[in-house]
Amino acid sequence: MIDSFTDRHEATAKAKEFFRPDYRLYAGAFVDIVYDHFLAKDTREFADDGLVHFADEAYSILSDYSSWFPDSFAAMFPYMRQQNWLLNYQFRWGIQNSFKGLVRRARYLSEWEPAFEVFELHYEELKNCYDSFFPELKATTWVNFRALLKQNDSMK
Repeated sequence: MIDSFTDRHEATAKAKEFFRPDYRLYAGAFVDIVYDHFLAKDTREFADDGLVHFADEAYSILSDYSSWFPDSFAAMFPYMRQQNWLLNYQFRWGIQNSFKGLVRRARYLSEWEPAFEVFELHYEELKNCYDSFFPELKATTWVNFRALLKQNDSMK
């Protein structure tokens, strides 16, 4: 649900256009990382040390369910936790590392540098895309979550 909402959103379509010339079908993957960066820096979501606490709690909860991980995520998760990707998304060097990792795992990509140049060159425009997208994502997610809870309650 979240992925399809993100992919269909007008702001995401606009953000993808910055990456599309060099990365075509991978443009969306780069935008996901960019959105992670702006979320990590979003003081409306993470005031003070909120991101630190969120990351710690997320890794702890994920660890509890590691037996459910798909093989690819199970292989990646120890590195994610050890290198604290969730916390490091807030830094530009963290985005560089994420772009490098995406290119390393992608079948048809070999260079991450042009993506980082796009990120730097269009930083404010990409931030504007995030700013118009994220509040709508939260609102839609809450509506869907409440509907699932209501559906679950009616099945009891």
